[in-house]
Amino acid sequence: MKRRTFLQTVGTAAGGLAAGFSPAFAAPDDPARKLIPHASGMPRRILGRTGQAVSIIGFPGLTLRKLDQPEANRFIGATFDQGLNYYDVAPAYGDSEIKMGPALEGLPRDQIFLSCKTQKRDAKGAMEELERSLVRLKTDHFELYQLHVMSTAKESKQVFGPGGAMETLVKAREQGKVRWLGFSAHTKEAALDLLREFKFETAMYPVNFIEHYQHKFDPEVLTLARKNGTAVIAIKPISAGNWRPGEAKTRNNWWYRVLEQQGEITQAIRFALSLDPVVTALPTSFVDLTDMSIVAGKQYRPATNADLDSLRQLAEKYVPLFPRKPLYLGARGPHGRYYAHA
Repeated sequence: MKRRTFLQTVGTAAGGLAAGFSPAFAAPDDPARKLIPHASGMPRRILGRTGQAVSIIGFPGLTLRKLDQPEANRFIGATFDQGLNYYDVAPAYGDSEIKMGPALEGLPRDQIFLSCKTQKRDAKGAMEELERSLVRLKTDHFELYQLHVMSTAKESKQVFGPGGAMETLVKAREQGKVRWLGFSAHTKEAALDLLREFKFETAMYPVNFIEHYQHKFDPEVLTLARKNGTAVIAIKPISAGNWRPGEAKTRNNWWYRVLEQQGEITQAIRFALSLDPVVTALPTSFVDLTDMSIVAGKQYRPATNADLDSLRQLAEKYVPLFPRKPLYLGARGPHGRYYAHA
């Protein structure tokens, strides 16, 4: 097979993407996209410049918010047995850190890639969150530490300014409290700004077929990340978009729609993981959706043209979750609504 099997040009990639930003769908024999077999059946990939092999499905820490401690222990143990080794959490996820710490204690720490985040934008606040998270997670270091939910120009300016959170992240890396640095962003403009400002190892960003086909939410970010050698962690891969006005919300009034059928979840995960430089994907934070995403990860193969045609048609049924117009200069966007669930 050729290094790029299809969709290399503007127009074929997504029905007419912005000129110069064509997302690449890599062939399975591309060395940078190599799947590493695992006895569990859950493949791994190298997470960019970290050099670490992570499961192509990660554990969404917010899932623990509705579980008691024994349930959290069992669920984390079960996902580890299913091949997950990448576990993500954040202080913003309610008591999820408090539950994840004891649940991970029974697992071999050297086989866990543990990532955490800070929503603080100043150095002092970020250091306080980092230290508290280390205690809660019962560890002396995080493999990955990230700026969380970066969305506006004001936030970007603050974290990189004097006394900003990046001072803490860099210092923590020097002290060995974190090994690699990343961010999560929920506006395209914030992601691009962060990628231009600092050489992060990872970028956590919404990679979803609806956002992709309806308003080109990912091509520019993926293009710059690929150029920088930044590995992308896909979030919202199984989102079914925003709720329509007046539509009855399911899953305890969850802030966005989700795909519910295994077949569609498998297709959506396949789409996200086929885009370069996406390495791994985090499911929506529910036990059953995590289980179905694990099934999808074990069944993963690169997307074909037929898969993409099917998803393009499916995307037309839904309303995008993320705004078509930039919110970079103002509000933080729909992601802020999820804190009610944490």
